[in-house]
Amino acid sequence: MANDEHLETLLHEGVDAWNAWRRENPDIDPDLDKADLAQADLSGADLRKAHLYAADLSKADLWKADLGGANLSNAHLSGAYLIEADLSGANLSGADFGGADLSGARLDNADLSAANLSGAKLFGANLSRAHLSRANFSGAVLRAAILVQSDLTETDLTGCSVYGISAWGLKLDGTKQQNLIITHSEEPTVTVDNIEVAQFIYLMLHNQKIRDVIDTITSKAVLILGRFTHERKAVLDALREELRKRDYLPILFDFEKPRSRDTDETITLLARMARFVIADITDAKSVLQELRAIVPDLPSVPIKSIILATQEEPGMFDFYRNRSSFLTVHRYADQEQLLADLGDKVIRPAELKVREFRG
Repeated sequence: MANDEHLETLLHEGVDAWNAWRRENPDIDPDLDKADLAQADLSGADLRKAHLYAADLSKADLWKADLGGANLSNAHLSGAYLIEADLSGANLSGADFGGADLSGARLDNADLSAANLSGAKLFGANLSRAHLSRANFSGAVLRAAILVQSDLTETDLTGCSVYGISAWGLKLDGTKQQNLIITHSEEPTVTVDNIEVAQFIYLMLHNQKIRDVIDTITSKAVLILGRFTHERKAVLDALREELRKRDYLPILFDFEKPRSRDTDETITLLARMARFVIADITDAKSVLQELRAIVPDLPSVPIKSIILATQEEPGMFDFYRNRSSFLTVHRYADQEQLLADLGDKVIRPAELKVREFRG
C-alpha cells in the first residue's frame, strides 16, 4: 500500500511542494503503490522511480510529468493526460492506458508488455527499443511515432493509425497488423497489413513520389545471383557484406518468394530495381535460366558475371556475348581474391556501363 506521508504530500500540498520534497530527498523512491490518484492534477510532477504499482491514475493530469524509471505495472491510466510525459525506462507492464493521451511522450526503453493502449493517442511518441510484446494497440493513433528496434512480438496493432510513423528494426513475431491506416485524417482512408511497408505504400499512392522512390532504389540496389549450396552461399554472403560496406544495397534472393509471383518473376522484378547485377556462374544451374529471363528484357541493367578460375564458362554464354549489357566474365581464384578484386574488376566496369547507359 502507499506510504501515507508520501500520498499526503502529493495530493494535499500540491505538485510544487512535492517536487521540493523530492529535491530534498533524492535518495527516497516514493511509495505510491495502489494509491487512488484518479483525476488528480499531477502535471509537471517529479515521479521518477516512484512505486505506483496498481495505482489508480485514471483521467489524471500528468502533462510533462517525469515518470522515468517508475514502476507503473498494472496501474490504471485510462483516459489519463500524459502529453509530453517522460516514461522512459518505466515498468508499464499490464498497465491500462485505454484512451489515454500520450502524444509526444517518451516511452523509449519502457516495458509495455501486455499493456492496454487501445484507442490511446501516441502522436509523435518515442517508443524506441520499447518492449511491447502482447500489448493491445487496437485503434490507437501512432501517427509520427518513433518505433526503432521495438519489440512488438504478439502485439495487436489492428486498426492503428500509422501515418508518418518511423518503423525500423522491429520484432514482429506473431504481431497482428490488420487494417493499419496509412493516410492522413484529411485523406481518403487507405489501409495495409504490414507496418514496415506502410511508408512505401503511402509513397506509391502519391504518383509524384514514385519517380523519387524508383531513383533512390535503382541508385543503390545490386542484385546478386548464384547457387545456395553451403560453399557457394558463403561466397555470396561475403560479397553481400562487402557491397554494403561500399554503400550499396545488395539483394540476395535467399528468402521465400512472394505468394503472388513465381521464382523467375521475382528475380526479374528484383533485377528491374537493380543498378547492376552480379551473377556468380560457378557450378551454374538455375543462374543461367535466371539470366536468360533478365538479359534480353533489361538492356539497361549491366550484368557482371564472375566464376571460379578452375571452371569453364557455360557454352550457352555465346547467347549473351553480343548484348551490350553483358560484361566480360571475371575469373577469381578464391573468395579472398574476389573481394580484393571487387572494386576494380567487378564494380568499376559495371559502374562505367551504368553511366554509359544513363548518359
